[in-house]
Amino acid sequence: MKLFDLSAQKSQFLLIDAQEKLVPMVENERKFLRNVKILLKACELMEIPVKYTEHYPSGLGATVKELLDGMPQNSRSFEKIHFSCCEEKDFHTFLQFAGRDQIIVAGIETHICVLQTVSDLINQEYQVFVAADACSSRNIENHNMALETMRQFGAVVLPTESIIYRLLRRAGTQTFKSLLPYFK
Repeated sequence: MKLFDLSAQKSQFLLIDAQEKLVPMVENERKFLRNVKILLKACELMEIPVKYTEHYPSGLGATVKELLDGMPQNSRSFEKIHFSCCEEKDFHTFLQFAGRDQIIVAGIETHICVLQTVSDLINQEYQVFVAADACSSRNIENHNMALETMRQFGAVVLPTESIIYRLLRRAGTQTFKSLLPYFK
């Protein structure tokens, strides 16, 4: 694997558990939501498949409306009860449907569901790119420790802007021009 060889044609986006009862509890809620919305817009413009999970939705609610409203039309959801998405029976098939081995990950909580999922994805030989500022936890120390642990496991951990600019590869395109206002 080439380092940081992220490609729009090889990647898919996985948003973990951005749900009604969880989002209001995390640190930097507004920043988290803003960065996830930017990733969703980038995925829509670059035709990157979007998958999102909901952990025990009958207790924790649905994905927040603010993010659902920004989901590309072909986005697919997956209900789960395990902390790691990969522990769910049909999750591997859910990911393989896109036929892409690079996964951009965002979500909450960084130190629980995101960390466990990223670890398992790496063990399943996916290339994992974590959007650090599009992840959050109730406690910033837990968030930071989990990001460092994921990096040690082999995930590429970067800010949303770095991930999107790598996907874009160059300036001057219509997609670049459409996304530029989000970074000003």
